[in-house]
Formats: sequence, structure tokens, C-alpha cells
Amino acid sequence: MHNSPRPDPLRSEHLEFADKPFIRHGFFTRSGGVSGGIYSGLNTGTGSDDDKSHVAENRRRVAEWLGVTPQNLLSVWQVHSPDVVTVREPFAGERPKADAMVTDRRGIAVSASSADCGPILFADPEAAVIGAAHAGWKGAFTGVLENTVSAMEALGAKRDRIVAVLGPSISPANYEVGPEFVDRFIGSTPGNARYFTPSQKAGHAMFDLNRYTVDRLRAAGVQAHALNRCTYAEEDLFFSYRRTTHRGEPDYGRLISSIVMGDD
Repeated sequence: MHNSPRPDPLRSEHLEFADKPFIRHGFFTRSGGVSGGIYSGLNTGTGSDDDKSHVAENRRRVAEWLGVTPQNLLSVWQVHSPDVVTVREPFAGERPKADAMVTDRRGIAVSASSADCGPILFADPEAAVIGAAHAGWKGAFTGVLENTVSAMEALGAKRDRIVAVLGPSISPANYEVGPEFVDRFIGSTPGNARYFTPSQKAGHAMFDLNRYTVDRLRAAGVQAHALNRCTYAEEDLFFSYRRTTHRGEPDYGRLISSIVMGDD
């Protein structure tokens, strides 16, 4: 399945707009790539140690599926920040350090790279404004989701029209965190206690990143949904940083989730 000739991304019905068919999106899995070994399948991570020619071919396949040129399949240099960039053309030099992108231009595919963190795709089909964000616990905690919504509003979107969908990310059953992590969240907002359940390890807890992400999006006033697919558990489909760490492997592949506006 990993080396099938064409990607077969997951999609959300919430980002399929019958009256706005020019918006196309995909939460890409490992299916349809050329990488081998620990990167087997569609590894699109330019920051991985995979063969660069394999990564380039994988990204070309994603771009082809989306209907754009490879140079118009844009990814930022993700640093677990709350920062968002507005893009209207391919990057001229080094990719900017940020964790979300928004655009109002046709033919520009904005993307989020992930391997347990949450990729979120956004669209206001009426305003023709789209976005993509990478939100692990730190990005979500520090405001990357709300900042993406604000950046879309600056391009003419209305937050009550924005649809946001969280793609494959690590589930609470596989996301154990330590006491300092729990203290940070509950110390900031006592109500955050609802995102934690006890783990079998004393002083630790299982964290529901998916629910936390969707709740923050809804609190920001957008229509938020989740695919509820676990990157850690579904190895055939997804790369996982935490699974790689637990196995002591030297590196891991990256998934890509992208959205683009094409021709009407």
C-alpha cells in the first residue's frame, strides 16, 4: 500500500463544498510514496534524513494530486510557535519559521507537516480564504489556532463561516505526559483538567490533544471538526514521532495535509 503509484489522502466532508468545488484538500497518509525503510511510503518531510530525491518525488505526487506545481506546494519551517504567515506566492528563499499559513490566492497549496501533532485545515469558501496550521500541545497552548483565524479574517474571512478540520494526530490512549505538563495546563486554566485522565504511571496522565484542539477552535468561533484518527496506533497509514521514539529508531517520516483553491 505504501508504494502504490498515487496518493490516496483522507478527506473530510466538512471541507467539501458543493457550491465551491474549486477548494480541494487532503490529509495525506503514507500511501502512494516511493520512500523505503523507516520512511516507507509518502514521506514529505524535507527535514528528515530520507533520500532527498524520494522526498521530492513524494511532494511532486502530492502537488499533482492537488493540481498544483511542486513549487506551489508550500510548507513553512515549523517550530512549535503561535506564528502565522500570509502567503501569496512561492517562497523566494528559505522557508519562514512559523506554524501556520493563510492565503486568498488560487493555485497556492498551504500545508501542515505532522507526525503526531495536529494538522488543521481551514476554509471560508464564501470569502475564498484558506489556511493550514500545525498544532502540537505547545502551538495550540500558545495560540496558533486563534492566530490562524485572525489572519484569515485579515484577508476577508468571517470566523462564523470558517470551517476547520483536525486531521490525524496522536490519540489520548497513546499520549502520556508528566506532572509538569499537567501543571502547566491546569495552572493556566483550571478547566483544562478535563483533557487529562490518569495513566498507569504514577504522577502521569493521558492528554487529549484532539479534544483540546477542537475545543479551542470552537471557542474561537469557528466550525470545528476532527477526523479522530490516531497516528501512533495506525502504523500502516501514519508516521509517528512518539512511536519512533519508543522504538529507538533514528528518524521518522512526516505526513502532509494540504488545501488549495483551484479554478472554478
